[in-house]
Amino acid sequence: MNGYIENKTFDEIKVGDSAELQHTLTNHDIQLFAIMSGDVNPAHVDKEYAKSDMFHKIIAHGMWGGSLISTVLGTQLPGPGTIYLSQTFKFLRPVAIGDEITARVTVKKKDKTNNHITFDCVCLNQSGKEVITGVAEILAPTEKVSRQTIKMPHIEFSEEPSQHDKLIDMAKGLKPLITAIVHPVDALSLKGAIATAEAGIIIPILVGPEAKIKAVAKAEGIDISKYKIVAVPHSDAAAEKAVEMVHKGIVESIMKGSLHTEELMHPIVNRDSGLQTGRRMSHVAVLDVPLYPRPLFLTDAAINTFPNLSEKMDIVQNAIDLFVTIELGTPRVALLSAIETINERIPSTLDAAALCKMAERMQITGAILDGPLAFDNAMSADAAKVKGIASQVAGKPDILLVPDLESGNMLMKQLTLFSGATMAGIVMGARVPIILTSRSSDELSRIASCALALMYCRKKKKI
Repeated sequence: MNGYIENKTFDEIKVGDSAELQHTLTNHDIQLFAIMSGDVNPAHVDKEYAKSDMFHKIIAHGMWGGSLISTVLGTQLPGPGTIYLSQTFKFLRPVAIGDEITARVTVKKKDKTNNHITFDCVCLNQSGKEVITGVAEILAPTEKVSRQTIKMPHIEFSEEPSQHDKLIDMAKGLKPLITAIVHPVDALSLKGAIATAEAGIIIPILVGPEAKIKAVAKAEGIDISKYKIVAVPHSDAAAEKAVEMVHKGIVESIMKGSLHTEELMHPIVNRDSGLQTGRRMSHVAVLDVPLYPRPLFLTDAAINTFPNLSEKMDIVQNAIDLFVTIELGTPRVALLSAIETINERIPSTLDAAALCKMAERMQITGAILDGPLAFDNAMSADAAKVKGIASQVAGKPDILLVPDLESGNMLMKQLTLFSGATMAGIVMGARVPIILTSRSSDELSRIASCALALMYCRKKKKI
């Protein structure tokens, strides 16, 4: 019945009955199975690793073939209403991309006392050779089921490198940045630092309690034998030591490990011994938002709580300087507020208007500014058109300036949690870049953050 899925009941099934399906393995099959199962064994998803593996190529997860057998049982014989009871598998040959696999089940035995049916199961490749064999036992349906086939959602795969991958590629070939890793006493911060070092982006100096650093390295199987450790008793001392190392010219940047941002920044912003310059320090987050075609800079969602107008001038200039220095072009800056018109009861609209005038008078340089803009008309040209906004920025911003830390932090977390965005970021305005990520940031975010710092340090000398 076209468009319907129908079962066979226990009484309709005879010993010797069989059913099968064919499927040609694609790379998307492997990727989707890896996403669903969480099995990212490099033998299945890493081409470079697979070349040196025993099969010298990407192969399917063994249970991908097993899932084809489950599909035959659940959709054809017996079909809907089938209850899986047990399954054995023997994996005989690898399945590679392009292999056409036939999954077949054959009724071996029926048990009328409990409606159980035993099936011989096999997966054959295009040469007719067995790749998987096994035996399944199921509880067969006793009532007829005929249901309209459910239309499954369409899934799109993007083969494009992420925005963060592109940033990392841009940093390749530059001299690695000597970086103090402050208090790397957990797996994420230590792994991130060592992975970044192995990518040739930084030369790490591990600053923290030596016993704790070595204990984490041992527990996680991380080889830190070739990296220098500067032993200090605790996180506060580690942050202070990193600042001291900058003053002595030992390191070129500082990277946050397993400590609070306030702990890290306290000695950095110290008026007498810190790393201050004539510019207000601020955090620039570089977001990779899946549905946005460019890296999206967002500032400041981590350092300045309620910045005033002059502080916002420094904050936006910091973001512009980073964007321009790493050679991304002339940025379009959206000055965000709750609305797109000036309203004296909403101070961020007044600040936005003043910042635009400051840009006209060259107090802010290197970018195209517009604001106030609400988030919808900042990000959507259609939304701006509906509101009658003519703007060079609306619908295509490169930098978002938020009114304050509260709104910025919420926006950044909404983008990461609900839009699947990932975040890299550094603190600008200090004597050296401060590589500042969340303590839960993944490896890619940490490497991309270090790539930003490396490009900024190496390329600013050319400007």
